[in-house]
Amino acid sequence: MKVLEAAFLKGYARMATDGFLQGWHERNGGNFTYRLKDEEAEAVREDFSENAPWQRIGWQEDDHSVFPGLAGEYFLVSGSGKYFRNIETDPAANVCILQLNETGDLFRIVWGLTEGGRPTSELATHLANLEVCKERDPELRVVYHCHPANIIALTYVLPLDSRVFTREIFEMATECPIVFPEGIGIVPWMLCGGQKIGEATAELMKKQDVVVWAHHGAFCCGRDFDLAFGLMHTVEKAAEILVKVMSMSAYKLNTIKPDQFRELNAPFGIRINEDFLYEKKDGRIGCMPEE
Repeated sequence: MKVLEAAFLKGYARMATDGFLQGWHERNGGNFTYRLKDEEAEAVREDFSENAPWQRIGWQEDDHSVFPGLAGEYFLVSGSGKYFRNIETDPAANVCILQLNETGDLFRIVWGLTEGGRPTSELATHLANLEVCKERDPELRVVYHCHPANIIALTYVLPLDSRVFTREIFEMATECPIVFPEGIGIVPWMLCGGQKIGEATAELMKKQDVVVWAHHGAFCCGRDFDLAFGLMHTVEKAAEILVKVMSMSAYKLNTIKPDQFRELNAPFGIRINEDFLYEKKDGRIGCMPEE
């Protein structure tokens, strides 16, 4: 099997197009990484070139980072400066497969970026998050960063507090706590591509599948492309509803109550994080929990 015929590449390209059509990838915005299964890498190995030089992995402030938990693995990664709208039509020019060395501190490109270029500038952030995701669930293989307008808009008007942000999103759709019962992590504005934002996101992703980057976008993980895209789509849909509610009133006349959320736990086999089920004084949107 060749790379261009592989199911994992087709799934990756379809998700890239789906994200672009949602309006989440203006210009060259966003980045996307998939950690290949051993059998997937083996099936397309005949297309790999092992002549490329090994390169250091690093954030902007650190040009030599180490990811021992991912040593020797292969990753399908979007290219720096590449446009998501072009991935499906010409994947070889816009993405690459790279391999980490046996100590997890160097990478080499074994396929793709046929017209030149480098992996995403947020490669170190992606690897940091894939490493912690793998530790809690070896089947978590996708990390995805995009710029959904409604999620970003809310970071300007809601407190940048995970409890408040999650609770307001939970109240917009019953599906939300079912899909991500551990809630949403929040990172205040930080330099994109930098070590601080990468490490802050990875710390949250030790427990949570979705993290919002204030005034910038969102970052999520998943076991496969459908789950990762579906997670981001669910959060953004709820954010859109919240934006519409807030355009009508600063208060909710009706909403879902904490005990009603708790009713979801048993039938759906989940355990909603109680940090998000605090009592509110009134229906004002964005109110902080009482300490």
